[in-house]
Amino acid sequence: MKPLGKLTVVCGSMFAGKSEELIRLARRSLYAKRKVQVFKPSVDKRYDETNVVSHMGVSHAAVPVNSVQELKSKLAPDTEVILIEEVQFFDESIIDLAVELADHGKEVICVGLDQDFRRQPFGPMPKLLAAADEVVKLRAICMKCGGPASHTYRVIDGRPAHWDDPIILIGATESYEARCRNCFKLLGSKRKA
Repeated sequence: MKPLGKLTVVCGSMFAGKSEELIRLARRSLYAKRKVQVFKPSVDKRYDETNVVSHMGVSHAAVPVNSVQELKSKLAPDTEVILIEEVQFFDESIIDLAVELADHGKEVICVGLDQDFRRQPFGPMPKLLAAADEVVKLRAICMKCGGPASHTYRVIDGRPAHWDDPIILIGATESYEARCRNCFKLLGSKRKA
């Protein structure tokens, strides 16, 4: 009988602790002597090109990949736990791969932003959330009022981003803040908050 696979999605806003949770889960699996592989999109070079690094500086080795196909080609057949950082940057084929791996008895953990800076569903995340066996939504602390934050707020030269700005802008504290619903404001927004 094959092992029971599982698809877990860890999501939330920037600064909610998603990368730290990925690192914790990877280390936990390693302590259990399971074969683990961690992947990240090569576009994410904020802190390191080959490591997942949290905003607090905690890090774990990862394999940077340019595409879902490259990720699939770098999977070792005996890997038991696959962790994927910043999954929102992959195309929708990541959904089929994650489901296929879980169906074949692998534990798959996808970590990423569930919403973009406009509070819209981000990339493949809505379908990954729907396909998941378990969803963990982490919340940050609002950088304006200190309340619980679920939204990623983009700041450009100290001013709020505009609705029409490009969706992808790799950055950290220089470009983003965690915000609660009350403190979130976007210029030219189709939804007023």
